[in-house]
Amino acid sequence: MNQAHQISNGSPFPLGATVTENGVNFAVVAEDAIQLYLCLFDQEGNEQDPLPFINKNKSIWYMEVLGLKEGQHYGLRAKGEFNPRLQLLYNEQKLLIDPYAKELNAKLVWHEDQAAITKEGQAHQTDSAYCVPKSIVRTVEAKSDRPERVKVSPSSRALYELHIKGFSKNLPIERELQGTYLGVISSAGIEHLKQLNITTIQLMPCFSFMTERHLQQLELNNYWGYNPISFFAVEPSYAIKDAVTEFQKMIDGLRQAEFEVILDVVYNHTAESELDQSSVCYRGLDNARYYRHQDGQYLNFTGCGNCIDTYSPTSIRLICDSMRYWVDVMGVDGFRFDLGVDLGRTDHDFTAKAPLLQAILQDPVLRETCLVMEPWDIGPNGYQVGQFPRGFLECNDQYRDTIRRFWRGDDGVVPEFATRLMGSRDYFHKGKKNALNSVNYITYHDGYTMKDLVSYHQRHNLANMEENRDGHGDNISQNFGIEGETDDKAIQEKRLNQQLCFMATLLLSQGTPHILGGDELSHSQQGNNNAYCQDNGITWQTWQDLDTETHHARAAIKDTIATLMALRKTYPILAEIRLEDDPLYQHTSSDKIHWLNEYSEPMTIENWADDNRHFIALTLTPADPSINFWVVFYSDDAPLSIMLPADNNTIETLYQTPGLSIKDNALHCAYRGVFVGKF
Repeated sequence: MNQAHQISNGSPFPLGATVTENGVNFAVVAEDAIQLYLCLFDQEGNEQDPLPFINKNKSIWYMEVLGLKEGQHYGLRAKGEFNPRLQLLYNEQKLLIDPYAKELNAKLVWHEDQAAITKEGQAHQTDSAYCVPKSIVRTVEAKSDRPERVKVSPSSRALYELHIKGFSKNLPIERELQGTYLGVISSAGIEHLKQLNITTIQLMPCFSFMTERHLQQLELNNYWGYNPISFFAVEPSYAIKDAVTEFQKMIDGLRQAEFEVILDVVYNHTAESELDQSSVCYRGLDNARYYRHQDGQYLNFTGCGNCIDTYSPTSIRLICDSMRYWVDVMGVDGFRFDLGVDLGRTDHDFTAKAPLLQAILQDPVLRETCLVMEPWDIGPNGYQVGQFPRGFLECNDQYRDTIRRFWRGDDGVVPEFATRLMGSRDYFHKGKKNALNSVNYITYHDGYTMKDLVSYHQRHNLANMEENRDGHGDNISQNFGIEGETDDKAIQEKRLNQQLCFMATLLLSQGTPHILGGDELSHSQQGNNNAYCQDNGITWQTWQDLDTETHHARAAIKDTIATLMALRKTYPILAEIRLEDDPLYQHTSSDKIHWLNEYSEPMTIENWADDNRHFIALTLTPADPSINFWVVFYSDDAPLSIMLPADNNTIETLYQTPGLSIKDNALHCAYRGVFVGKF
């Protein structure tokens, strides 16, 4: 016989499960439900008789259950109309996760009995409680004794993209810590990150997520984590015991080491996917408002089967509440938004005035965080680079492609290369946004690593079991004559030099640089440019030096990053130049820039129009004209001598790639390279 529970009226706020003096208050959005039920589970996992919610205020069902305590396991069931044509999928046979649950008792694994609807369009009649994680009543509070937030100057910010497991799985640390939140802040992990001189850790998704049905059937796992089931619960697979506490400890450790931390978040879709797949949360509570629909079908601007309806007040509140939780309670300093265009859509079209974007920017907590948008999705007019409101940084794929083409030696790239180098002012226009809005990157998690970018001409994705059809087909890469790994020393040297040229260009460009974690280790994914399902040695970073070549490469790349990051912090002009013709800086002293050819003469119209040109140089002069910087980029391998813009005795070399030397008032390039000096 199930235990009887006393019920009181409770409160519609806050949403979720909240411990009170007398029990637990539950508040859940289910606007079209006829009745909502609370399902409690005992310590053995047995479900007690459902408790009907006794109050409804607009869209929110609520009540207080007296005598309940912290740690109680529970789920929800919703009664209502089953009419897929009207986006109503109420099905009492389906146990549902509380969207505001701070902890789940298990990782969600797809099962066919989670579906609310059969392939024939009828209500699925099998009870799903046995295959759906239970929500846990958990009070999570901000720690009062945590280190202060790290304040990063925008001009010195550099993002380092880190996968919890990939970073820590092979670290030389205690086995228990490998692959975990706490492994990231081990002494070995922190020491490595500090050596790079970077400022900001960009964590790949840490929301509780699920492996997709097709991957599960192939006996593969979702490794990246871009398939969330909860916007509040922490992914448990990266924890030793308690994911919530250990995530908070990781943030504290990174703060203590003076890092800013932003979290890669997926608010554009959920793991419930297509209509006939899982109904474990949002679909069973308020399908009509959580997801975008048209003519009875899901709009799929994400490629993942569904889209969160970010035009709906229900979804806007959920997302903003989630963001404030991760900032105020869990301690992160900002967010990188996956497929951000979907977040800026109204009914269908994108606008910078979209309600969710405006809600974030007006929020007194959220507007002060670091906000990075992936400015595209796969829907109509889904490419919106440079179109987000001021306050959001934007990932710049135009920068990526142009830099790759320049260093591959493509003809006619120099003018666009110069544009990208100076902050992509064709997208981030003067007077509206500064160059720091452009998040410059050459590699990201979804693509080649930098080592593979210089080692493979074709993708090698057979391990993904899609017959090598997945992943981008045009990677603008260069293998230097041999596909994949080689013992040829000459090719090894060329590949390393190319990696150094890439990294140096990235850190000498106007804007906010993004570094893919593992590139500093010359990490290879064996040519796999879509390793989302490779939870193994393909993606886990290797820390031991396997050979002399690897040791040499790692030392050179790490030194490049550390040296140029120090320069960016010391000389802000290298990240953000303040020009006289930019209204954003009309109340500041102006810096100056001059573009030079190989004779250190001003670039002419003919120089700019020369498609065979593979050289460009510039001088940067801060408002204090006592210092000038000379920056050189040369992408050909034929020897070239470049006249110095000043007497060679006055030029101090700040950084140069191999094969470059100064002699007889000229910079001599034995082959392609990057140079920066001051005079």
